[in-house]
Amino acid sequence: MIAIVISAIAAYLLGSINTSIFVSRLMGASDIRNHGSGNAGATNTLRVMGKKAAALVVLGDALKGVFAILFARFAADFANAGNICEYVAAVFVVVGHVFPLYFGFRGGKGIMTSIAVIFTLDPAIGGILVAVFAVVLVCFNYVSLASVIASVCFPVCVLLLHGGNNEFFVSALIITFITVAKHHTNISRLIKGTESKLFKNK
Repeated sequence: MIAIVISAIAAYLLGSINTSIFVSRLMGASDIRNHGSGNAGATNTLRVMGKKAAALVVLGDALKGVFAILFARFAADFANAGNICEYVAAVFVVVGHVFPLYFGFRGGKGIMTSIAVIFTLDPAIGGILVAVFAVVLVCFNYVSLASVIASVCFPVCVLLLHGGNNEFFVSALIITFITVAKHHTNISRLIKGTESKLFKNK
């Protein structure tokens, strides 16, 4: 139990390190949440600050997801706690990204951190979800739509590939709920036809 709690706390604190806010401030801009869509994530950073800043955000958001899982594995091995520490850390690092302790609980939508977590837990599922994301993005040009569909596919993949692993499945459901819920305004705009596309039509 102690290993689980430590994994959860460490993951949440790591997740709360919002890369896009740090990058926007370090590059001489004000808080990224005051620009564009107001989201503290890679897509808004790309639109507001360009490719270099967005690449740094992608790297930072991915690394904290990986480190959270690796730390949980270390804690689990030390305490002989099994894989439950990893699944708890997976949820809490995403929660930290979405509701960061250090930034007034106003964070991003958790997609990049979730993808990094999924790749660390199961590279095969990570590859499937990235492929789904890419296909939807290429076909429809909406990052939000690609993110939502890939998120929904996560627990489905876990069910198909790890049917007996209830802890993994439950953690996948929670992460999917968080990421899809954070896209509720995007979903509303998609329905109304007012959602911004990644690449503007010439």
